[in-house]
Amino acid sequence: MAVVNKKYVLEAPPRDFTERVKNFKIECPEYFNFATDIVDVWAERDRNKLAMIWVDQHGNEKKYTFYDMKRLSIQAANLLLKHGITKGDRVIMMLPRLPEWWVFSLALIRLGAVQGHVPTLLTPSDLKQRIKFGKFKMIIADTTNADKIEEICDECPSLSDKVLVDGVREGWINYPTDILYPVKLSSTSINRARNLITKATDPLLLIFTSGTSKNPKLVQHSCCYPLAHRITAELWHGLNSDDLHYAASDTGWAKNLWGNYFGQWIVGACVFIFDIRGKFDPDLVLPMLEKYAITSFCAPPTVYRMLVLNDLRKFDLSALRQCTSAGEAIHTETIRLWKEGTGITIREGYGQTETVCLISNHAGFEACPGSMGKASPGWEIELHDDDGNIVPDGEDGRVAVKIKPERPIGLFNGYLMGKKDNEECFIGDYYYTGDKARRDENGYYWYMGRSDDIIKSSGYRIGPLEVEEAMMQHDAVHEVAVVGAPDPMRGAKVKAYIVLHEGWEATESLVKELQQHCKRITAPYKYPREIEFVHSLPKTFSGKIKRDILRKYAETGEGFWE
Repeated sequence: MAVVNKKYVLEAPPRDFTERVKNFKIECPEYFNFATDIVDVWAERDRNKLAMIWVDQHGNEKKYTFYDMKRLSIQAANLLLKHGITKGDRVIMMLPRLPEWWVFSLALIRLGAVQGHVPTLLTPSDLKQRIKFGKFKMIIADTTNADKIEEICDECPSLSDKVLVDGVREGWINYPTDILYPVKLSSTSINRARNLITKATDPLLLIFTSGTSKNPKLVQHSCCYPLAHRITAELWHGLNSDDLHYAASDTGWAKNLWGNYFGQWIVGACVFIFDIRGKFDPDLVLPMLEKYAITSFCAPPTVYRMLVLNDLRKFDLSALRQCTSAGEAIHTETIRLWKEGTGITIREGYGQTETVCLISNHAGFEACPGSMGKASPGWEIELHDDDGNIVPDGEDGRVAVKIKPERPIGLFNGYLMGKKDNEECFIGDYYYTGDKARRDENGYYWYMGRSDDIIKSSGYRIGPLEVEEAMMQHDAVHEVAVVGAPDPMRGAKVKAYIVLHEGWEATESLVKELQQHCKRITAPYKYPREIEFVHSLPKTFSGKIKRDILRKYAETGEGFWE
């Protein structure tokens, strides 16, 4: 029998937000399983309570209750168990915004398996690297991504099985048919031949970040991590059990866990999943907000910047109560235009793949436009100089999270197989996020930039070295350095400085050729939108590229090295 902690389902968080923040506390039990302790309890409490409304860009619609999610995920768990997946096994998912993403995620949680998620935009090369690095045993995908997997699966020795969620393909476990034949798998109970009960400290997730090394870092979270997203849902999004929440996020990113899953379902809110494929079309979003009377909306600044180009007053957004944004700093002009059109102030929040929402403009309180907000309950935040000393208010410092004597619930366990990375971010009594910020006299934090070289573009975090690796595979490229350059729509764009091999000419046609080359090698969102040909790159005496000089030149046109 599963250990069910019914007290973790929140039927009615306090409507008074001052009271909500004042008395907020998360307790981590010895045993916790999000599927059995949250989803199943909601299913038992109210068989008709909606958990998800799914819509695609063609207008097709499906609705799922918590009871549906319980039964479907139990059946999927039995399918996985039948094919040898059990507690501790690693399974990677490459699915678009299909309901089956949530069904199989819950199924893996029930089994105590460790799940990873990757964006569908990844190329076969990207995917192979991640499967091999994480030593994943199984991959779960859809028909649109199956060919990518077929191309590289023979080069991934750990990968023993492939699951197809929406069709039939030879050599695959075919979900639509295999749950029915040769025997119909149970949707009410799991054959627990093994001990599948999960402790709160057992591993739950492996999430890839875009690191500054060739291999992205692999973040590990434990089974209590979903509980910490109460902060995200209750305090930042300001949700209640009668809300319909829409977070514009791809399933391959941690933001999907933030906005479309854990905290929302703990509160009992319904999530709205808009399955847009291909290039994002803002003209499709506003009609959805109106038609479905969305009450809470969360999107990266890039999306808001596109949306405010519309006449927002033409849409009936009267049901909308809360609007939030994260991923990068949002311009105050965008906040102003959105408020003029909707009457709602966009509230920013801050966190990472490694954390939950540790700083935010809390719901129910007056937002401070342009600021990340204040520290979340349970997260003790300090700003340090390079020597670990606390900097005074008004000065820039490294964002440091105190982890002793009590480690905040929701902070990752560490980077898997990343000893050096762990040593660099866990120092003494603190975890250093790698970001810099400034705190004002009222306790609001203001984002000042990355301590490292990560580029935040359109909500994506892009590691420069991954782009450089792709560019260096072109015959024309002798040397390349990639930095972020200001962009009014994306926040930042990828810019490449390239030194050509002798015999090649710097032409517009070569720029386009290099961009297409990069799109073929790595995920398309990483390609350099601007390329500048140079005779040399600024370097230290030891040969390291001086990215600070490149960034300054990209931002201001000053500090050129030649």
